[in-house]
Amino acid sequence: MNLFDYVRPASVAEAVAAATEPGAAYLAAGTNLLDLMKLGAARPQRLVDITRLPGLDTIEALEDGGYRVGAMVRNADLARHPGFAAAFPAVAEALLSGASAQLRNMATVGGNLMQQTRCAYFHDTAAACNRRAPGTGCDAAGGENRTHAVLGWSPSCIATHPSDFCVALAALDAMVEIEGPFGRRKLALEEFHLLPGTTPERTTVLAPGEMVTALLLPPAAAGFRANARYLKLRERTSFAFALVSAAAALQLSGGRITAARIAMGGVAAKPWRARAAEEVLEGEAPERAAFERAAEAALSEAAPSGDNAFKIALAKRVVTRALSMAAAGTPARMPALPGSAFATDNGSSADE
Repeated sequence: MNLFDYVRPASVAEAVAAATEPGAAYLAAGTNLLDLMKLGAARPQRLVDITRLPGLDTIEALEDGGYRVGAMVRNADLARHPGFAAAFPAVAEALLSGASAQLRNMATVGGNLMQQTRCAYFHDTAAACNRRAPGTGCDAAGGENRTHAVLGWSPSCIATHPSDFCVALAALDAMVEIEGPFGRRKLALEEFHLLPGTTPERTTVLAPGEMVTALLLPPAAAGFRANARYLKLRERTSFAFALVSAAAALQLSGGRITAARIAMGGVAAKPWRARAAEEVLEGEAPERAAFERAAEAALSEAAPSGDNAFKIALAKRVVTRALSMAAAGTPARMPALPGSAFATDNGSSADE
């Protein structure tokens, strides 16, 4: 691990000022950053510790029906917050499907947004990786790449974003609150993460010194609470990142779909909002045939980035099933296996 300076600011303004220095990085729980530092994949020259900053660890129900969630709120605390989980059940299910209980108790909302890809070539400092070392190449392109991107990838980078939480947030039009040297700004989470293009080293829109201070869930997102699910397909049911995942939320009236929200994970360098699929569903009956057409639309631009053509077919099936689960209704209680294909629609596990 390289030598670095350690700074513990007393306010957000002090943190932003400290982080504008070249080579600075914010430290929250460190569940991802510290691992990367130990591997040598991340080499910050200064750590700005924001764990004790006031006002970043609150969950607020807003008067308009939305929620504001501080960046230092722990994943487990947010998933188990009664008001939040009731209003946004797919977000809670996505949170509880990620990592292990120990990590969920440590990891933060802001850190989840900022986590790096789990591409093995990014972690391996002996490998060529444009994301870690711009201009060196992408060993993943000709290597073991069955888990890599099928949407939005480029010759420079075929990595995927690992978050479950962000997929559900993207589906429900969440906003990100950002504090920086020039004040506060807000933008849609859908715009927060960047596709690789020719600059894969730039993974978010954050400028030097900017930090995520909160997430905002709009009141309209709570209108999907009765029919919202998150489905994650992984190589083992516990403590694994998604091969493919999908968040699906529907509004139903008179036997028809009046509004739909769909986002996918494990398929691109960012959570992938499937707006074309949403348009396919509006006005349709909530039936499998319509869900399959929506899945085809969601993956219409997909292409293998290597030995991963199977992920396109898999993603279509995951989207179809997530929509079927959402149409069946949000379970009265959280499934015993959140986000799992082995959980039944009534909230129990399939093998109970």
